[in-house]
Amino acid sequence: MALIVQKFGGTSVGSIERIEQVADKVKKFRDAGDDLVIVLSAMSGETNRLIDLAKQISDQPVTRELDVIISTGEQVTIALLAMALIKRGVPAVSYTGAQVRILTDSAHSKARILQIDDQKIRNDLKEGRVVVVAGFQGVDEHGNITTLGRGGSDTTGVALAAALKADECQIYTDVDGVYTTDPRVVSQAQRLDKITFEEMLEMASLGSKVLQIRAVEFAGKYNVPLRVLHSFKEGPGTLITIDEEETMEQPIISGIAFNRDEAKLTIRGVPDTPGVAFKILGPISGANIEVDMIVQNVAHDNTTDFTFTVHRNDYQAALQVLENTAVELAARKVVGDTKIAKVSIVGVGMRSHAGVASRMFEALAKDNINIQMISTSEIKVSVVIEEKYLELAVRALHTAFELDAPRQGE
Repeated sequence: MALIVQKFGGTSVGSIERIEQVADKVKKFRDAGDDLVIVLSAMSGETNRLIDLAKQISDQPVTRELDVIISTGEQVTIALLAMALIKRGVPAVSYTGAQVRILTDSAHSKARILQIDDQKIRNDLKEGRVVVVAGFQGVDEHGNITTLGRGGSDTTGVALAAALKADECQIYTDVDGVYTTDPRVVSQAQRLDKITFEEMLEMASLGSKVLQIRAVEFAGKYNVPLRVLHSFKEGPGTLITIDEEETMEQPIISGIAFNRDEAKLTIRGVPDTPGVAFKILGPISGANIEVDMIVQNVAHDNTTDFTFTVHRNDYQAALQVLENTAVELAARKVVGDTKIAKVSIVGVGMRSHAGVASRMFEALAKDNINIQMISTSEIKVSVVIEEKYLELAVRALHTAFELDAPRQGE
């Protein structure tokens, strides 16, 4: 008998029919003898609907009140699932984040979990109940309802698994696991049986949308075995674990991530003096804009060209800040490009294999894809290229690193 935390996302509970299907799945686990804590998102589209209601009242709703309204979405789904389980003869009880007492800080709309009181849940499990908990929400020390930001239900699931020392946290979604890359781009992409927290964290941060970064960070920190599964298709999914031992015989590269939401900015002809990087990036940071990749080139006339990337949504704001900085620094000019993309190869195998980056560059060169920027870490290499070459680059790299699944009949 195992203690399992299962999290179901918005599409998994998007209708009464689907909630009934989730109840059937939960009952199977319960009949097998497992103790279960179920974490639910709101029905798909419900959070956006509630935000739209709030914005009909105010363009910029007070975040405390916004948290109060959007937290109701999960309250609906947990009660419906508890009812569906009880109808099937499975004892169940639903709790909001505040009722469990998932204690968070007071940063409304992006709160962080500080502590979980697991006693109530443990008592219910001892009594043979399935406990259904609202994801995405908690309560601060003053009793205010808080929400954890987009994708916060994943974080709730992992945090509860950590607090309860669960045997596994299972994230049910609309894909049947983590793939070597997006199967919509590369039809030969393979589902991974296992991936390390470190690799998954890189994949998530570099554009893979399967899991939220915060949830992976939480799982890695508390060593919670995490499994990604399809809500309505049977299969083993992908296990995310701290264990690297069994990955030693796997390919050097575990996956290829990509991100279309990038923009590039360059300030040219800046004096090459100490502190110039801070003078450029300080105001960008002050505008609450996150910088991703950075490249600096020093010219023969003692000036420097400074290039960095930001999220495409932040491009116009960053451009305005940078143009003001250019005037202050007497720079030659500012140029920008929103038609770029980032492609990254990820794998713990890089630690023990030389020449991985050159193999990547060779594969791109064969398809005449120019590299504009390069960033490396111990287990990843990222490049910025023209957006129009993105899918070609991903397919070329997937083949070059021998990640393609064998075709039927081969």
